[in-house]
Amino acid sequence: MAATFLDIAITPDVMDVQHEMGSDSLWQTPHSRRQADRFGDSEAGMIATRDSFYLATVSQSGCPYMQHRGGPPGFLHLLDDTTLAMADFGGNRQYITTGNLRGSDRACLFLMDYPRRARLKIYATVEVLAAEDHPQLLAQVAPANYRARIERLFLFHLQAFDWNCPQHITPRYSAQQVAEYSQNLQQRIHDLEQENQRLQQQLARRGESA
Repeated sequence: MAATFLDIAITPDVMDVQHEMGSDSLWQTPHSRRQADRFGDSEAGMIATRDSFYLATVSQSGCPYMQHRGGPPGFLHLLDDTTLAMADFGGNRQYITTGNLRGSDRACLFLMDYPRRARLKIYATVEVLAAEDHPQLLAQVAPANYRARIERLFLFHLQAFDWNCPQHITPRYSAQQVAEYSQNLQQRIHDLEQENQRLQQQLARRGESA
């Protein structure tokens, strides 16, 4: 049986705290272990529309490291129901994430959809590939018309995923989303102004004929 997200996340120390807080009956029973070792339609839709996510790795000293990764919508690609891929763009040249993955291939991806107040957590192991050695994969994941230098490719092999509740997520909107919503509102205002002008003209004509 494949591991679930909670199988990985709930360690003996976590169990101890859950017992102390009285929540062990919620999370340490078989019914709480949702099978999530294959991406489905909901996950595919979430992944395909992201223009950023957070990527956590672990250093040689055992310290966690969280990094924001971004690109055009869909830059994180779903290759199949257990594999994600992305082009790793050049940045500040610290290479902390890439270095951490040499010591441990374990990672956690944290995807946020602020307008819908949804979050998707993904445990994965990561393969770091030389872009020039994988031209077909490079062609598949390289964003079109995006000004960025691709240094390598990341393959994420799914271990488990889970969705979080929307509690404490403040809805936030991108500039493009605000512009789209504003355009709809502006069109609605224009239509109402036109309707108001038409009604005023009708009333004026009736007053003249009275």
